[in-house]
Parts: sequence; structure tokens; C-alpha cells
Amino acid sequence: MKAVPEAIQFRSDVTVELVRSSAHDSDVLFAARVSTQGEQTLEAAQTEAAASEKRDRGLINYLMRDRHGSPFEHNSMTFYVQAPIFVFREFMRHRIASYNEESGRYRELNPVFYVPAAERNLLQVGKPGAYDFLPGTPEQTALVSDEVRAVSTAAFESYQRMLEAGIAREVARIALPLNIYSSMYVTMNSRSLMNFLSLRTKREGTQFPSFPQREIEMCAEKMEDIWAGLMPLTYDAFNGNGRVAP
Repeated sequence: MKAVPEAIQFRSDVTVELVRSSAHDSDVLFAARVSTQGEQTLEAAQTEAAASEKRDRGLINYLMRDRHGSPFEHNSMTFYVQAPIFVFREFMRHRIASYNEESGRYRELNPVFYVPAAERNLLQVGKPGAYDFLPGTPEQTALVSDEVRAVSTAAFESYQRMLEAGIAREVARIALPLNIYSSMYVTMNSRSLMNFLSLRTKREGTQFPSFPQREIEMCAEKMEDIWAGLMPLTYDAFNGNGRVAP
């Protein structure tokens, strides 16, 4: 195989970082209690929330269980995500968030490409809607790695040749494969995030089983870990009620 130029990087992971957030369990309580208590200041709601965790846990669980969803919308989380472009195409199927992605029209894209890790399942067995994904053989794993690296390298060399010839970035980029990394900001509330997690993570005991592609599940798992620390009572209620978005 042709030697890989030093500048080209291959990764098997994704990056998810919390940029900013206004997301607390007290936000849910604040929004829910206005239905019965009328107007409240946020400070008063937070003070009341701190007084009785058991009562608050019960209210959040009730809202989750009976699918009173709007109180879970009064919060916000912005994540920075680095992942291959084919993952972003799956992200944007979820019309429940705001996205801003880096543009290959306005900047030269970095030579960073995704290659599946050795433990990534490779074989698709079954029929549509009932697939199982199983490990490949060592030979199949090596084949995937070699082919992806070779195609990515050749594509980026073509991209660079076109740029050096004065071709516009928006034209030159069409030679690049879907495994090149991009980056974006994604902003959503906890109700939207629960919807995303219910579809993009695979967990035993969920009310509605999901079968996500592994690469977007990697992003979802990192987002879930961050959210669990921000809103622990809401997170517990989500898991305790079958991981269904209210």
C-alpha cells in the first residue's frame, strides 16, 4: 500500500464537549409548578427545590411517567462535536436541535479521517428491521482498515491538487469521502436529548428497542454522560421509565 502522507490523520473515536449549559432539575420543577402555583421567580423555585429532594424526585418521575413533556424543555445544552460527516447526516435527521457545522466552502478541510476500530462489528446478518451486527474476522478487519486508509489518502491528495490548481474549495471538496471529520455545535433541551438518546443508544430493558449505527451511538453515549451530571433526577426518571422521551 502507498505510504500515508504524514499530514493525514486517522481516528477511531469522536469528540463531544459541553460548551455551555443552563440545565438543572430545578428548571423542570420551576416549569411544572407554575401550573398549580402560578407565577414564580427562578430563585424562589430553586430554593423550594432544594428543600425536598424526595418530593422533587417524585414530581419529576410523575412528569416522565405520564409524559407531561413541556417542563423538560425549559433548559438548554450546547455541545461541540467532532465526528465523521456520515455521523452528522444522521444527527440532522433529528429536527429537534439547532446545528452549526464547519463549512468546506469557506475553509480548507483538515486531513482527519475515520477508520473503524478493531472491535467495531463489521458483519450485518439478518433482514431489514431485524439485523444483528457481528465481529469480523482479523482478515476482514485488516481489509476495512487498509481500504479506508487508501481511499482517504487518495481522495485528500486529489483535493489538494485541485486546491493548488486554483479550484474553489466548494468544488474541490466533492472528491472527499464521508469519513472525513467535521465539527459542529448542537444545541438542544433535555426533552429533545431524551428523544435523541432513545433512538441512538441501545440499552437492555428499554420500552422501545433501538438499533443505532455504532458511530452515532458513540456520540450519544458521551452526550448522555454529560447530561446525567447536569440533571441527575431527570436522568434517573428517564431510565426508570423505559428511556422514553416524555
